[in-house]
Amino acid sequence: MDLFQLEVFLTVAREGSFSRAAEKLYRTQPAVSQAIRKLEREVGESLFDRSSRDGTLTDAGQMLQEYAQKLLNLRSEAHVALKELREMHKGKLAIAANEFTCLYLLPALGEFRRLYPMVKITVLRSLASRIPAEVLKHGAELGVISFNPEEPRLRSIAVYRDELVFVVNPHHPLARAKQVSIRQLGAESFVAHNVQSPYRAKVLEAFKRHKTPLNMDVELPTIEAIKRFVSRGSGVALVPGICVEAEVAGGELMRVPVRELHIERKLRLVYRKNASLSHAAQAFLKVAEAMASRQKGRYLYQPER
Repeated sequence: MDLFQLEVFLTVAREGSFSRAAEKLYRTQPAVSQAIRKLEREVGESLFDRSSRDGTLTDAGQMLQEYAQKLLNLRSEAHVALKELREMHKGKLAIAANEFTCLYLLPALGEFRRLYPMVKITVLRSLASRIPAEVLKHGAELGVISFNPEEPRLRSIAVYRDELVFVVNPHHPLARAKQVSIRQLGAESFVAHNVQSPYRAKVLEAFKRHKTPLNMDVELPTIEAIKRFVSRGSGVALVPGICVEAEVAGGELMRVPVRELHIERKLRLVYRKNASLSHAAQAFLKVAEAMASRQKGRYLYQPER
């Protein structure tokens, strides 16, 4: 049976007449009769008492009427739900990010929420190295990472330009320096993130190239802990610039340029290449593109693959 047959059946039952049902449905009476006969063959029961003239339902017809109405109600609900989804009155969006990349998401999500307040957003915290796999196995629809994934099944869009910065406590001897060299940092005690990354390897290589020791005496699990440790004067650190904007602006930390150290980091939005993105995900990408167009500077929107 199909939904049209059920619609014809319910109309005949409601109108009590094949001819009136045909008028309501803008069909001929033979077409209505044929639809009912086909439905009766499929269910294996007579649905109307043919001896009556008012479309009286048989017991089978009465039972089917209840289920037919439920199915048509579900169809209406599905149409409404899909319309709400298209118009962003409903929906959900899951984004995988880590502690650092969440900082890019905050203004983007704020703008998204302003435009689409009915969409539920979930940010799933994950290690950066695991985010591509999370997206590929449908654990999240979008991911935010700071490296270009070597994964042909993912699309990648660069959305923010950042860099590693050297920060110290305001009372540190180097705090007022306009610029320092790597060799001046050989005697410093660095506080490091204990998560391995390509950028950590680049820092190690730069110090090695300049024949300067890199003393990482303390390793902490979060960037927030590193910032607090440095602000108390317990060491110095190299951290993503986006992570310390507020502390530098507030004078809790001092950012000191290092002459030989220029390590750029791009944040990227990634998603499955062959995926049919949800309306919510498509809208989020448009928000990211609009932010780049409006704010420029460090914000960008550059599809990479």
